Parts: sequence; structure tokens; C-alpha cells
Amino acid sequence: MINLQSASVNYENKIILEDISLHINAGETLALVGHSGSGKSSLLKLLYENQKLNSALIPQEYGLVLSLSVFHNVYMGQLGQRPVWYNLLNLVKPLSEPVAQIKNILQQLQLEEKLFEPVAKLSGGQQQRTAIARALFHDGKVLLADEPVSSLDETQSQLVMSLLCSQFETIIFSLHDVDLALKFCDRIIGLDHGTIVIDALARDLNRAELLKLYA
Repeated sequence: MINLQSASVNYENKIILEDISLHINAGETLALVGHSGSGKSSLLKLLYENQKLNSALIPQEYGLVLSLSVFHNVYMGQLGQRPVWYNLLNLVKPLSEPVAQIKNILQQLQLEEKLFEPVAKLSGGQQQRTAIARALFHDGKVLLADEPVSSLDETQSQLVMSLLCSQFETIIFSLHDVDLALKFCDRIIGLDHGTIVIDALARDLNRAELLKLYA
């Protein structure tokens, strides 16, 4: 479904990714793991660029409009799927149907009371859950998520990972937490200095093996 063949990324004469070949099948839940600077985010971005018309994205920096409400930020998940007039109407006076849909998503993320709160007033964890809600509202089959639970506590992280895995057919996570990778993903790609050093099923790996990537 997603293919890269001998892909490389350079930035300011520095090699970010080198000779990456990767095939991801529909239905896989995959984790990219490795230390900071290993190339996880760059690889996720490259994969997204190959699938962005069909994919939901949770970026590491959230990509929210701080002056707008939680509702309007989540609604952006379907902005490209709606007529311009409908989008403009929802900007001025949110319609009951998308309000109900978004409220239901926010309830699952324990954020429903913030529906019309400006995003600028939210905590970091609440902003991250808003970005997650936007991806859920996108309603696609493919999700690419860059550290989607980095600002959440353990309980919230488990809840969010379970929710995302239940809602999307194919998922590519970038994760620092190897325990989450082993628990929720069926395939793990380990990166080190821009190259793939591990590509294996999660059931064939253990925590100690993955932690060597961070040594």
C-alpha cells in the first residue's frame, strides 16, 4: 500500500535518511522507534507525503490554530471533504450535525467540556487530544501519528492508543515509548542515524532489544 524504494533525505548537507526501502501493507499497525535525531519524524513525513490525500495526520507540534475553538480545530479534519459554503457556515455558526459528531469524539477523549474553548487556553495535554480528535474526525482509513501521546499521562496514553488502533485500518506511529510500541503495534521499524536497523514483527522482539537503540 505504501512503498519507498531507496529513498534518501538531506538537509543542509546533512544526511537525515539514507537509502530507505520500505513496504507497508494495508491493515498493518507499525511503530517507528529510535532515539531523537534517528530519522523517525522525517520518515513519517516522507510516508505521509506519499499518502496525504487519503490519510489523517497527528503532527508532533499539533498543527492547531490557537485563536480558534476546539470545535473549529477538530472540524478542520474534514475541511477538504466539505463544500466551501458549508465550511464558512460552520465557521460563523456551527451546525448541529458536526457539533454532535465532534462532541462524541471529544467525550471519548475526556475533552467534551472544552468544545467551544479557544485552544490557546488549553494545557499541552488537552491540545494534543484536540489534534487527536481532529484526526479521528477526518474519518479515513490510514493514520500517521508523530509522538501522539507525548504530553499525556500513562492512563490517557493507553486510552488514546486503544482508541486510535480501533478507529484506523492502517497506522504508522512514531514513538519513543517502546512499551507502547510492543503492546499496540504488530510491526516495528527501528531507526539509527537515518537508516533502518530493525524491521520485525513485534511478537519477535522484546523491550531490551529495542532499548539498545537508545543507548
